[in-house]
Amino acid sequence: MPEQAYNGNIEPQIFFAAVERTEEMARLRAQAEKRKSLLIFGPEAVGKTRLLQAFVKTQSLALFVPRVESPREVLLTLVAELRRLGKPRVDLPANPESLSSSGLKGVVQRALEVHPFSLALDHLSGPSRVVTGLIKDLNYFDRTPVIFVARTPHMEDIGALLPMCARSSERLAIKEFAPPIALEFARWEARKSDLWASNLDEVLRLFADSSKGNPGCIMQMVKMAHFPRYRVGDQIKSHVLYLDYRMGRRE
Repeated sequence: MPEQAYNGNIEPQIFFAAVERTEEMARLRAQAEKRKSLLIFGPEAVGKTRLLQAFVKTQSLALFVPRVESPREVLLTLVAELRRLGKPRVDLPANPESLSSSGLKGVVQRALEVHPFSLALDHLSGPSRVVTGLIKDLNYFDRTPVIFVARTPHMEDIGALLPMCARSSERLAIKEFAPPIALEFARWEARKSDLWASNLDEVLRLFADSSKGNPGCIMQMVKMAHFPRYRVGDQIKSHVLYLDYRMGRRE
């Protein structure tokens, strides 16, 4: 996020440390350096995927699976990631689609034996017993650390993988922004998108408060505020917009 876009009231280093999740990223990197698995959890739209994607970009040995569905899809994605990283001493099939799932698993396991890779798994949703078994096999008693995301308060969406991150040191909570940061974030998003209205400050305060500091919610409401249906003259119909947002009416 470019700092030159920010000219708010909070010190820039404090604002960007919060928005860029500097503390959380440091914790994530420290866990990766220790080669320990980590569960990232928090409310929907709080920024878990964004944090995971930013982390992967800084890691030359992180294999990113953006969506965990069937075991075969996971294995194909991992083979594609191995090819993208271009590490030597890893023989990859020219046509991975032609291999069976067990053949793909063998390719991935051999690569994990050669290099100290880690796995970054996003969008788990109640993984099946077969998917869970595959992830545990690839983890192989913590030989290959796994960083993954839970999206429900009780973490049931990761199912039987929860014991892999049983200790508090193996869990990273991503929280909503504190009220002052949330308001500055709403103002910052409005400036970036050239949003203007005579009642803009009132509107942005509503967004920050009603979202409870959730950055994804703030971004969506700022986006909606540009739509003609939520404007009358030089003002934004903030309460109508908010009701539509809560009802899921978005474009």
